[in-house]
Amino acid sequence: MMSVVMKMSDTLPKRKKIRLQNYDYSEPGAYFITICTKNKEKLLWNGELDVQNFDWKLVGAHRVRPQNLPLSELGMVVEEKLNRWDGVYEGVYLSSYVIMPNHLHIIVVMLPNGSGRTRCAPTVSRMIKMFKETVTKQVGVNIWQKSFYDHIIRNKRDFDEISKYIYENPLKWQFDKLYCGE
Repeated sequence: MMSVVMKMSDTLPKRKKIRLQNYDYSEPGAYFITICTKNKEKLLWNGELDVQNFDWKLVGAHRVRPQNLPLSELGMVVEEKLNRWDGVYEGVYLSSYVIMPNHLHIIVVMLPNGSGRTRCAPTVSRMIKMFKETVTKQVGVNIWQKSFYDHIIRNKRDFDEISKYIYENPLKWQFDKLYCGE
């Protein structure tokens, strides 16, 4: 009698690869990143957005930060870590971000050095991993979904459309594809 032996890897679902194959994610450029909380739980806001007080603040030549989001304590930790991003990697900065109830959007810009490479050549995946780890370490529990979504920003029009999406996202929360009801 012949027995059938199945490898454990044959029984588990295969995870879909979501990164662009054969692309060097340490290349200079701009990247639109979405990071979700585990199970898309609404952990980052405490209450509703007051649209009368919500605004954006210019904090550098090409950087904006949201003002008056109804952030929870976890959301404030996330914001603190995002605001420190610019000092972590030489030649890398956040152009803009927005923290939503169960996810955040960021635009990461990686500048080239004289040779055309980023100065320290971190990958987008490495930076997101480090960001998630610093938040997890501070709050004492992992609040993040595995992986993240990315989009390589290809030109100025793409950058402008994504920036507009980020700016309007808090005001359109109920229509967001990640909206999960109140």
